[in-house]
Amino acid sequence: MKLIKNISILVFLTILLASCSNQVVEKHKGCPDAIIEWADVLMINGINYQHPIPDQHDENVPLSLKKGRKIGKVTYKMADHACKDHKMKNGDASYLEKGTPIYDVKGYPSTFIVMADDKVYVADRNKKVKTAGEMYPLHGLVKNIHIESTEVGRRLHTLSAPSTNKFIHEWYQLKLEDYDTLYKKKRFEGERVFLEIELNNGVSFRQVYWANTNTFNVGAVGNNDIKETITNELSKIK
Repeated sequence: MKLIKNISILVFLTILLASCSNQVVEKHKGCPDAIIEWADVLMINGINYQHPIPDQHDENVPLSLKKGRKIGKVTYKMADHACKDHKMKNGDASYLEKGTPIYDVKGYPSTFIVMADDKVYVADRNKKVKTAGEMYPLHGLVKNIHIESTEVGRRLHTLSAPSTNKFIHEWYQLKLEDYDTLYKKKRFEGERVFLEIELNNGVSFRQVYWANTNTFNVGAVGNNDIKETITNELSKIK
């Protein structure tokens, strides 16, 4: 959890999902810390992005990504160079080489997802937005929402169409709250539910939902309708 103060709050989420993440542990002799754990992240235009968890999609449905305009480039590769106390800034990336161009994705706000080195990165931290809907504008962009196994990450259940629509509608009503405050209030504790949000272009990313506290890892606290929707869908899993 110490990485919250150092490499941005988004790595905190990666630690929480370490069993299913794409973390790579590197030994960096030039730093006081012998072992550094990196998530596959980048930062551009003041927004932190992460290569999505799960790093998978339905193989029967090919990704339909259309590269848009160039919005920036990587100016610093953290792996092999940065120490654990490095504070991310615009142009920083974990593994992308310096000079790698960063593009938006046609049909999707660049504040939501971007592309670099033929990989998609999903926004993970954006201090400019105040609501979950601003962070992830899901309306019209979501194909399915799945409930995954918290042990192996495989899909267990797909939300019904009415539940998906209700979830998306209520998602826009949720305010984003301060991560440190939520952490101190122990909102990231208790029973976890893995929600895989599958976009129309085939990209999937995960939100962790703490059922006991009605809290999402993006920093949103759910309302009664969100809680009821997820609880009802969980009851359908045998």
